[in-house]
Amino acid sequence: MSIVVKSIVNADAEARYLSPGELDRIKGFVASGERRLRIAQVLTDNRERLVKQAGDQLFQKRPDVVSPGGNAYGQEMTATCLRDLDYYLRLITYGIVAGDVTPIEEIGIVGVREMYRSLGTPIEAVGEGVRAIKAAAASLLSGEDAAEASYYFDYVVGALV
Repeated sequence: MSIVVKSIVNADAEARYLSPGELDRIKGFVASGERRLRIAQVLTDNRERLVKQAGDQLFQKRPDVVSPGGNAYGQEMTATCLRDLDYYLRLITYGIVAGDVTPIEEIGIVGVREMYRSLGTPIEAVGEGVRAIKAAAASLLSGEDAAEASYYFDYVVGALV
């Protein structure tokens, strides 16, 4: 839930107007909107490159994943692994645009550990893949933008592992 919605819900629950502090936080959120949209655009425009680079890094670091018996062994399973990394990058862009982790949580994190465990997927490897996307993304963003995006990448990694 964005800071705007949270502030309104809280104020309405107390049957009051938004406080000066809430209005200042909303003003800051609106002012940072262009930067958040720019970050999401860079990540979206470069998604294929980011996912491929992260996958290559993951598979070099974790050859067990792509070896016979590994969860990403064979073209179809490798493609599935890369699809999952792309999915997490998409969720991260949602969080960045919203300025909040709620979309990440509500759309894609709930139950993910249990799902991967039931599939026998090493969840640490998925977390490593998201970390690799974060590193690749940082090379495309300014320091301030990379720091903003970092929070959302770290949130996903923390939810996974």
